[in-house]
Amino acid sequence: MKAIVYEKYGPPEVLQLKEVAKPIPKDNEGLIKVHATTVTVGDIRMRSFTVPRVEWLFARLYPGIFKPRWAIMGMELAEEIEAVGKDVTRFKPSDAVFASTFAVKFGGYAEYKCLPEDGVLATKHSRKSLFTCRHKIHRNQKFSSE
Repeated sequence: MKAIVYEKYGPPEVLQLKEVAKPIPKDNEGLIKVHATTVTVGDIRMRSFTVPRVEWLFARLYPGIFKPRWAIMGMELAEEIEAVGKDVTRFKPSDAVFASTFAVKFGGYAEYKCLPEDGVLATKHSRKSLFTCRHKIHRNQKFSSE
């Protein structure tokens, strides 16, 4: 699969399109085929390592002191579950979803991402926009099954 990766901090030119291994979902995970992602200020700060001085130590420890700990950025992603692990009951293949990858080592800038069923992941109902899904996810709200 293709992914946008970075191996050092710096300007946008450190981002490279590369071929990487497609993830395989664990028993409690869903494999998401990513159709859309966001570029957030958090992604930009992680890539360029421009953070407020007061956050410097935490910002350096979390993503990596000398180089990025995780090569694929991307804090949010959207579209479709392609496969699920044997223990997954909340989602099924072809479900449209929206998710945050902040708690699972990022990875939204790739064609595929595995996420745990109990992660920050919501089904995108056809009448709900991605903005609505994003708004609810960031406020940790549940969707009704209506």
